[in-house]
Amino acid sequence: MSRLTLHTLETAPEDSRPFVEKAIANNGYLPNLIGVLANAPAALETYLTVSGINARASLSLAEREVVQLTAARIHGCDFCVAGHTAIWLKKAGQPAEAVRALHAGAPTGDARLDAVAAFTAAVIAGRGAVDDAALQAFLDAGYHQQQALEVVLGVSLATLCNFANSLAGTPVNPQLQPYLPGAV
Repeated sequence: MSRLTLHTLETAPEDSRPFVEKAIANNGYLPNLIGVLANAPAALETYLTVSGINARASLSLAEREVVQLTAARIHGCDFCVAGHTAIWLKKAGQPAEAVRALHAGAPTGDARLDAVAAFTAAVIAGRGAVDDAALQAFLDAGYHQQQALEVVLGVSLATLCNFANSLAGTPVNPQLQPYLPGAV
């Protein structure tokens, strides 16, 4: 049970309703994260706006999902792990073995994706102050300064979602439960 109100379209504050409607249209159901964020229309708008900006980044969908999955694992957000696992498998078309590795914080076997995961973990651990070796390893994997900052962008998005879910105790929607760690 959520510690914060889990809004529906009918109960959401007026300023949140257009965002809730958009989420329902995009997903076919209302993700509980959106129901929680609806309590603060500015937080919900920020989440959706930054999500759209993050989607335009030069990192591929799979690389962006590595950032989200790594952050959710480190932050202990099962809701986001499940949601991003669904995206990883359904939209990014990535293998289940790799997502299981990401759930465990283990290498996926893809050197570039593993570089993104390692750099994401370093960004979170150092609150952005990664050491020269971590940055160089990311760059040596074929990434550029732009992508280093895009990892920070992704971590900022993940932090909003992960921390909101942790604060609320957001329950995982039934549609996402098959994507929880251990279920894939």
